Amino acid sequence: MGLIYNPTYNKTTERRKKMILNKHFTITYYANKHGKHITRRGQWTDKSRYWTSKLGDALMTYFDTDAQGYRTARTSWTVRY
Repeated sequence: MGLIYNPTYNKTTERRKKMILNKHFTITYYANKHGKHITRRGQWTDKSRYWTSKLGDALMTYFDTDAQGYRTARTSWTVRY
């Protein structure tokens, strides 16, 4: 069997390296629930993670500091420190 290139895996691996535990950031992504792009203040915690959905979408779960709960961004997002 040959090697399979998985661009989603490579992106999530690279993104994971950049996140620092307990560091605050701002994230912007398209929210289907709101039907528009939203910006939230977040924090990377020990429960935060990058993962892939069963449909193959890249996901990022982070702690929303304004709502005091975990949120998940899907497919495409921008993180600023």
